[in-house]
Amino acid sequence: MSNFFSWLESTSLALGIRQSMWLYPALEIVHIVGIVLLVGAAFMFDLRLLGFSKSLPLQELSNHLLPWSARGLILIAPSGILLFITNAKSLGVDPTFWLKMILLGIAALNVLVFHKFIFKKNIEVSSFYDSPISVKISAFLSIIIWIAIIACGRLLAY
Repeated sequence: MSNFFSWLESTSLALGIRQSMWLYPALEIVHIVGIVLLVGAAFMFDLRLLGFSKSLPLQELSNHLLPWSARGLILIAPSGILLFITNAKSLGVDPTFWLKMILLGIAALNVLVFHKFIFKKNIEVSSFYDSPISVKISAFLSIIIWIAIIACGRLLAY
């Protein structure tokens, strides 16, 4: 695996990003804006599921926020990959990086389970009332997982 990370880091793309005065910082900005969009929308929806702003209908809120999360993901994924390849050798052996990747997988699984099994079944029940416990657990886990992912990302920068 270390050979692969060495190869990634030695590609002309990685080298170009590292040597450019503006490209790496620009990628960081794109990554952060993507995080704001994805996690901001997720937090707003999760907080609604936890009982805040009960006057907002869930389906309408979901229809409004989900596209913003998707736009955030479109920014995060490519910028994150490009940031990774510039320092692949050291990140590839960093436990914090792998913890972040595991947490991202857990976050994706939580989103999948929530939207495929929990949300559709409970949307009418919790439109203006307290959400069922399964909904609240998923929302609470989402918030905790995203905070942990952000913390790992910040720890990797130092």
